[in-house]
Amino acid sequence: MNLDFASRMSTLGTETAFEMLARARQLEAKGRHIVHLEIGEPDFDTPAHITDAAVRALHDGYTHYTPAAGILEARQAVADHVARERGIAVDASQVVIVPGSKNVLLFAMLALVDPGDEVIYPDPGYPIYQSAAQFAGATLRPIRLREESDFRFDLDEFRALISPRTRLVVLNSPHNPCGSMLTRADLEAVAEAVLPTRAFVLTDEIYGRIVYEGEQASIASLPGMQDRTIIMDGLSKAYAMTGWRIGYGVMRADLIERMAQLMINSSSCAAAFAQMATIAALTGPQDSVVDMVAEFRRRRDIIVGELNAMEGVGCRTPGGAFYVFPNVSAIDTDVKRLASYLLEEAGVACLAGTSFGGWGKGYLRFSYANSQENIREGMRRMREALPRYRPGARGRSARA
Repeated sequence: MNLDFASRMSTLGTETAFEMLARARQLEAKGRHIVHLEIGEPDFDTPAHITDAAVRALHDGYTHYTPAAGILEARQAVADHVARERGIAVDASQVVIVPGSKNVLLFAMLALVDPGDEVIYPDPGYPIYQSAAQFAGATLRPIRLREESDFRFDLDEFRALISPRTRLVVLNSPHNPCGSMLTRADLEAVAEAVLPTRAFVLTDEIYGRIVYEGEQASIASLPGMQDRTIIMDGLSKAYAMTGWRIGYGVMRADLIERMAQLMINSSSCAAAFAQMATIAALTGPQDSVVDMVAEFRRRRDIIVGELNAMEGVGCRTPGGAFYVFPNVSAIDTDVKRLASYLLEEAGVACLAGTSFGGWGKGYLRFSYANSQENIREGMRRMREALPRYRPGARGRSARA
């Protein structure tokens, strides 16, 4: 018999990066060599002092349940870190530790958004913003990020979009997939529009430590905004800890209570030993973060230069994160077809811009969380394969 799923399952989206990774792995199993520029995951090891802290915690008995919102010492370490980085006062009672920062996003949607409430989110943008909003029954209000505006909000469009029905505004800076950053003036304009409404802001700052020029500004630091802001962050990117599944949210204490309630009904708690590693990460040496960002900057400069040297490709220089979002519309606006061709013909795994929303048409996303050698090899393969590409065909059939 056919299995009938609950209708809510049809509202959930996915992350195409994992689908592309699976396709690339299938080709590798057949003997192909693939340059992986699709996955947004640092290719560095977790710093040794963090791993050592986790091992000690295991031996010390941190193998049991913790309070749903997290171990107090770990919550305090997060509070101190966020206060120091954002210049705001934060107490441990305003912190929840979760198994991956996506939980903060989903829980915020479930705690605040009723069916029909409006959620504004960036397009192109991390696809789980739209997915979680749909799952909560929200009315979707994507705001287009344009290349000519360096993939930042058009503030006039934002002011026209926000309404009495807006319940949540999602920000992401540095941004996935574009690598763009909102300026303090941008955030001040967003705050000015939000404060007269009932809307909250969820600011995804997971790439906040990976900044190349200027400073990372948080809307939570603006007057009147801390009580209206949910900071979504974690250790995955800055400390190369994607597999540890440690994220955290910072927000007003009454909303933390709802987050803890949702934790009790889902994951119970984040892993105890990983929470102890969180303390080591945030309070210990930060040299590894500095060194990693410096290497990402070198890789950024390589891939931007290589892409801009290709006929029909234009690429803006990202200010943060580890992604580029080149415009390839002169080659083909069907970027899913182009990405498939590059995988099958050139052995280069990247993502179609439309994986991040409808306004990603005409763009590709490359992650430069790979070695300089592999980035250069991937770009060499792409440069050699593009002259053979014929729009309207797919994969190896696209050869001239």
